[in-house]
Amino acid sequence: MSAAWIPVLCLGVCLLLLPEPAGSEGAVPIAITCFTRGLDIRKEKADVLCPGGCALEEFSVFGNIVYASVSSICGAAVHRGVISNSGGPVRIYSLPGRENYSSVAANGIQSQTLSRWSASFTVTKGKSGTQEATGQAVSTARPPTGKRLKKTPEKKTGNKDCKADIAFLIDGSFNIGQRRFNLQKNFVGKVALMLGIGTEGPHVGLVQASEHPKIEFYLKNFTSAKDVLFAIKEVGFRGGNSNTGKALKHTAQKFFTADTGVRKGIPKVVVVFIDGWPSDDIEEAGIVAREFGVNVFIVSVAKPIPEELGMVQDVAFVDKAVCRNNGFFSYHMPNWFGTTKYVKPLVQKLCTHEQMMCSKTCYNSVNIAFLIDGSSSVGDSNFRLMLEFVSNIAKTFEISDIGAKIAAVQFTYDQRTEFSFTDYSTKENILAVIRNIRYMSGGTATGEAISFTVRNVFGPVRDSPNKNFLVIVTDGQSYDDVRGPAAAAHDTGITIFSVGVAWAPLDDLKDMASKPKESHAFFTREFTGLEPIVSDVIRGICRDFLESQQ
Repeated sequence: MSAAWIPVLCLGVCLLLLPEPAGSEGAVPIAITCFTRGLDIRKEKADVLCPGGCALEEFSVFGNIVYASVSSICGAAVHRGVISNSGGPVRIYSLPGRENYSSVAANGIQSQTLSRWSASFTVTKGKSGTQEATGQAVSTARPPTGKRLKKTPEKKTGNKDCKADIAFLIDGSFNIGQRRFNLQKNFVGKVALMLGIGTEGPHVGLVQASEHPKIEFYLKNFTSAKDVLFAIKEVGFRGGNSNTGKALKHTAQKFFTADTGVRKGIPKVVVVFIDGWPSDDIEEAGIVAREFGVNVFIVSVAKPIPEELGMVQDVAFVDKAVCRNNGFFSYHMPNWFGTTKYVKPLVQKLCTHEQMMCSKTCYNSVNIAFLIDGSSSVGDSNFRLMLEFVSNIAKTFEISDIGAKIAAVQFTYDQRTEFSFTDYSTKENILAVIRNIRYMSGGTATGEAISFTVRNVFGPVRDSPNKNFLVIVTDGQSYDDVRGPAAAAHDTGITIFSVGVAWAPLDDLKDMASKPKESHAFFTREFTGLEPIVSDVIRGICRDFLESQQ
């Protein structure tokens, strides 16, 4: 009896199966991994065996009942209820591609939406069979060479120095045509590859502009360059007018949401590709994008020739659409041929988050230090109310390694840095550390504490692009001068809000506060009165930030 090998395409490592006797098709299921995808099985129908113990949160599943072939087979089977997480046999049926794969939560798995994919599959219960396998892992790339192969992780962190959420808005109009459309996709793929896409690096999605905009895939759909490249390749040409303004407005309003994968404190970027000129007004769309905190880059290709200028609604459309008309956000290529040399300069722009002016808001572009009175007149219970006041302000801001930063200093006659701007980069850690600050108790030397904070807390971040704020919370009169140290802080660009409680002299509060004094100095008789001041300080920080940007 002749024997035939059971073929299986898998990534990196798979099980080596013994040959299956001819004529017994379907008797022995193919052993697969938790991450084997539908597109890895090149059969119209196949019986597979899913392992047990796969982590549900690591499954990548797109659709419901009918799944995009990029989905995990075992993940789809658990989602469908065909097997449990303990694994088992599954039968997979290949289906044609389709549009609008839906997102449904089932059996502990939240499937994701996908606008379009080239192939699909569905799953049913498989037939049990004796799985004969050597259990030995072998490389599918090449025979063993004697060298130990490195096992690559399932999820790559990506380029941590290039954190951005990027939408590529490609031209799918009749202006560009099918051939140049494909060249455009190749260029976008090269840019995506060089960005260093990963879980902790840049995330990308893609929108096609034509008669009507279409979001091809979202930020959350793929976190590896390989999957993004495959998804870009699958995007089909739509045709129609180049309604770039309509597409840009749609992208700014619908693409960047928490549900679609946008991350807090990460710059939002749209890279708009325009072959020729837009058919509609792009200026209004640029205004909307800026209002939504989106940085718009325009990559223009093949500018309109003089005979075509009459068809262009606004010849200065690039300057009016970009985030800032300073040359940084516009990029031109003469044509779609030989574009490789343009990839790196564009990637360098997209990874320069300090230049992302339209992402800068009062919530993600400030350094806020809290100077907390720990003197004996405060008392432990009131000190806890002061920490709650500090926490309520801090948690409003988008804290990250490239976003807002928080620091805290406690003072009596001495000063103690509780944490600096560079110690913690997540809101959860910051709030936890604030809760655990220990009460010092002692005298009150606010002036020296201001000088200490300027020197030791703000000094190391003097080159930071964020605007600096100092919030002082005290309950009594300082034993030293506060006017001189506060003036020195103002001279270094630090805006001071002074918050006094109980016996804090109003003159001291005004001497420390920035101008206008009335909107930067606050007082309450009781420590319970700190809570209403929280919103006043937050509004003041945002007001001062916006004024500094004008």
